[in-house]
Amino acid sequence: AFNASAQVRDYRFHTVFIYNFTKYIKWPKTYQSGDFVIGVLGNSPIIRELQKMAARKTAGMKRQRIIIKRFNNLTQINNCHILFIPSSKSGYLSMINQSYPRSPMLVITEKRGMAQLGSGINFVLRNGRWRFELNQNATTNRGLIVSRNLKRYAIPVMGR
Repeated sequence: AFNASAQVRDYRFHTVFIYNFTKYIKWPKTYQSGDFVIGVLGNSPIIRELQKMAARKTAGMKRQRIIIKRFNNLTQINNCHILFIPSSKSGYLSMINQSYPRSPMLVITEKRGMAQLGSGINFVLRNGRWRFELNQNATTNRGLIVSRNLKRYAIPVMGR
């Protein structure tokens, strides 16, 4: 059965991870000033959790203000630091990668197999615990530098 409170709990967990990604991933210099934009494709309960986090935290070493944006279509996705793709929108991943191949954007997904298909980070349940897969090719191709500390906790995945 679908459990809404379990999903909210999961998204709280995802949000903590996403906040940590802002500290352990380095964006190109031009992205290290101004607002730190976290985009969500479509509607998702994670938006509320991200907004709560953004209200009381800053991003990365440069303490950038965090802005949460909901994108309803692919043309709106520009200049965001992180893009979260809910499982219901996973089908858009390849189009996003084709439309924004070199954009310094950390693409985060939450569906099995998505890291292999080109997301930078994919949340997965392993033995009842949330973990994340890291596709180093995808992050490197976008000009993102993942710290060794973060790599230690990741499940490495080979992908596009």
